[in-house]
Amino acid sequence: MRCKVAELPLVQSLDHSDLASRAAPARPSGETIVTVNQTRLIGLLGGMSWESSALYYRLINQAAHARMGGHHNARSLMFTLDFDELNRLAAAGNWKQVAAVVSEAAHSLEKAGAAFAMLTAVTPHTVADQVAGAIGIPLLHIADPTGAAIRAAGLSRVGLLGTRYTMELGFFAERLQQRFGIEVIVPPEEQRTALHRIIIDELTLGVVRPESADVLLRLASDLGARGAQAVVVACTELPLLLDMDAYPMPAFDVVKLHAEAAVELALE
Repeated sequence: MRCKVAELPLVQSLDHSDLASRAAPARPSGETIVTVNQTRLIGLLGGMSWESSALYYRLINQAAHARMGGHHNARSLMFTLDFDELNRLAAAGNWKQVAAVVSEAAHSLEKAGAAFAMLTAVTPHTVADQVAGAIGIPLLHIADPTGAAIRAAGLSRVGLLGTRYTMELGFFAERLQQRFGIEVIVPPEEQRTALHRIIIDELTLGVVRPESADVLLRLASDLGARGAQAVVVACTELPLLLDMDAYPMPAFDVVKLHAEAAVELALE
């Protein structure tokens, strides 16, 4: 049975600088002004979960302000899906239906004027190819800015940390390998199970335990012992346990890289 996504009116995020500019003081005569303008509207596929969407919204607007200054924020549209429905479909392995629901939401963003779309969570990228094929605007894949950053750092072998879906389904690791020539290794099954439990049963419920941070550090160290030059932190909740500089090797925050890449794509 096809799940119908209601096509509700979408509210465009306003740029506060439009309002504040009226009261801005005049610049000295002859001063050189370098302007950066957002020319492409960002389309956000949210609700997977809404906490992840809130994190993306904050990171994107922080990145936009860093690039444009003043009172600028990013102009964006967000279509928020119901995570409970998608979570049940994913748990049942019904990724085809997940793709159908997310693709329909992406199509709504396209019709509303988004220049490109992005999934505001890591695990839904399992169906990224299907979503990208269902719309006429680009889909900014989370693995691409990550791969570019890893390659720019001169690294070629990394460890992947995330949910069981992210570590086992191959959508992230295979893209890094095929597009960037980066070898990806994951923890053994027992450790993958432990990490998945920490993410789902603790972090997604707001529970942060020091002993779970110790587990994460041990997993990263074990990956390093197996030859990983860095770790890819591919989960929106894992930064709750450890900052990137707390890892025993370079760590790449894929969500932050994804958000910054969206802002760069949106600017002229």
